Amino acid sequence: MTAPVAVPPEMSESDAELLSVAQALLDRVWRQDRHEVATALRSADGRIHTGVHVEGSCRRSSVCAEGVALGTARGALAAGAPLEVTSVVSVQIKPAGQFRIIAPCGVCRELISDYCPDAAVWITTVDDDRPVPVRALDLLPEKSRRRW
Repeated sequence: MTAPVAVPPEMSESDAELLSVAQALLDRVWRQDRHEVATALRSADGRIHTGVHVEGSCRRSSVCAEGVALGTARGALAAGAPLEVTSVVSVQIKPAGQFRIIAPCGVCRELISDYCPDAAVWITTVDDDRPVPVRALDLLPEKSRRRW
């Protein structure tokens, strides 16, 4: 078993549950160069939705865990219901056999902020290597806002 991330003291119980779900999922399905990231997110109705990174032989065909989780969450909604996400946690396994909370890539930052700009997205800071929540829209300063 991979060493889990210590739950940050400022992380709520519901976000700690997302962290636990993401780690358990990745621990179960991890395969180097194929499935290296897992995401758990909570929709406004309280349900948890997950996604796993799916790597393709052509890098452009790869799909990030965050996009899979968002699609799963949308697919679980009733017709016409808006996709509302409150929190997102993504993890990967570091080479040392330790889980790590990771920030979404640039494409996923766009995707998350398009659908749920106010969601709390957990990242690990670059400067002090500390997990913190950041509002999705704040991950992309000066982002263009499209009306859907």
